[in-house]
Amino acid sequence: MMEGEVALPPVYVYSPEYIRLCDSNMSKVSKRASMVHSLIEAYGLLSEMTIVKPKVASMEEMASFHTDSYLQHLQKVSEEGDDDDPESIEYGLGYDCPATEGIFDYAAAVGGATITGAQCLMDGKCQVAINWPGGWHHAKKDEASGFCYLNDAVLGILRLRQKYDRVLYIDLDLHHGDGVEDAFSFTSKVMTVSLHKFSPGFFPGTGDVSDIGLGKGRYYAVNVPLQDGIQDDKYCQICEGVLKEAHSAFNPEAVVLQLGADTIAGDPMCSFNMTAEGLGKCLKYVLQWQLPTLILGGDRRLPPCQHGSLLDVPDRGHSGENTLFGDTRS
Repeated sequence: MMEGEVALPPVYVYSPEYIRLCDSNMSKVSKRASMVHSLIEAYGLLSEMTIVKPKVASMEEMASFHTDSYLQHLQKVSEEGDDDDPESIEYGLGYDCPATEGIFDYAAAVGGATITGAQCLMDGKCQVAINWPGGWHHAKKDEASGFCYLNDAVLGILRLRQKYDRVLYIDLDLHHGDGVEDAFSFTSKVMTVSLHKFSPGFFPGTGDVSDIGLGKGRYYAVNVPLQDGIQDDKYCQICEGVLKEAHSAFNPEAVVLQLGADTIAGDPMCSFNMTAEGLGKCLKYVLQWQLPTLILGGDRRLPPCQHGSLLDVPDRGHSGENTLFGDTRS
């Protein structure tokens, strides 16, 4: 940023209809979207952001990654509310991803919200765009997986690639960002970096340090498997060290950051011992690059008090500095 230049406020992709749709279609994480928005509102953050109403992803936009057959089947079972269709298991629809009525509209809304955020970055409306209900990183091109019906992160990256030659995807969720890595495993135009738990039997079972991409994408997939119990200091040290090298080697023009909060101590996964402040430090490191950055929520199963703590990090920052809004309050 040039001296004397005033930064644009972050874009917050939001509408009441969008939040209601997310609430009503995610039975596994009931009312999560409205809870997070209520905390954003209660913390006084809305006045610090530009609110942009999300557009719903078109079938053509979703088909930029997902197969026509998968999308058509998801639309069919969504309209019928049919969780017993014999073809559904072929598409990963079942226990983790039930084929409930309206699920297609929900998936299209989340995908459209992430695309909306990406477009705001491309149009120069902001340097940071946020879609907290997004970040569903497990979905494959023809398969739902791990509560994820549509891979909005991939759709966001594909939209950014229309303007930016090199996009860096960073995944700080407890689980490996397998769907995103798979989508770009053969390209050198998207680098994926995932820090995650890796142990026998832990979902999704991928993301070993030896997984580095394929073909032209070899060495453009970076996986950092971690064991249980890691705390802020070590996690931040590893995260910043890896991201420094990735930034230097790849020289990205835009960033997509999946900021799942299931790494925080107290999460039902009971794996990592991170705090909101630790995740905030990692976020701050990425934002200091001052690149167009799309922030997605990812997995958040924490109780309300922990959600509030995480939202407090972007608002108040560290050592009197403001992490996410610091450049907008001058």
